[in-house]
Amino acid sequence: MVTAVARIRELETSDPAETRELGAALASVARPSDRLALIGPLGAGKTQFAKGFARGLGVSEVVNSPSFTLMAEYAGRLPLFHLDLYRLSGAREALAGGMFDERQLFGVTLTEWADRLDRALDPDRLEVRFARVDSDLRVIELESSGERYDAYLEAADRWAQRRKSDGRDLIAATT
Repeated sequence: MVTAVARIRELETSDPAETRELGAALASVARPSDRLALIGPLGAGKTQFAKGFARGLGVSEVVNSPSFTLMAEYAGRLPLFHLDLYRLSGAREALAGGMFDERQLFGVTLTEWADRLDRALDPDRLEVRFARVDSDLRVIELESSGERYDAYLEAADRWAQRRKSDGRDLIAATT
């Protein structure tokens, strides 16, 4: 049996606008049935990333955290399904609440607080981990454990290269 090797990109964003720019850059490579698991504490940038990702898909509506609606759907180049598991206690509630359905096969699903969902229920995904360093600086780690999501790592590399012209190295580590 061949085991997939995780590939990781660690990037920094210096403000919410840059976090949104990163999200938009990654959306450029999104394909139907892609799933992105957004993981990090309150205020770490998950919703800012989702706003940028939506913009990158051509969504014209205002995107907010769907904490009270659990899932919001937006029309763009691909349908965007924005889930928020913050208020749920675990996978059982997510499944009972209809958080996963066949429509998601035709669009992209971003799940905030995805760490509240057993990885076995959502194994094929790109993990996007957010860490808040200070009021503006964020470290965002992308982890692809299969070829399906390597295009996101390549898009992240291109995004970071564009920022190097500003004299800042936004890729902290690459493996």
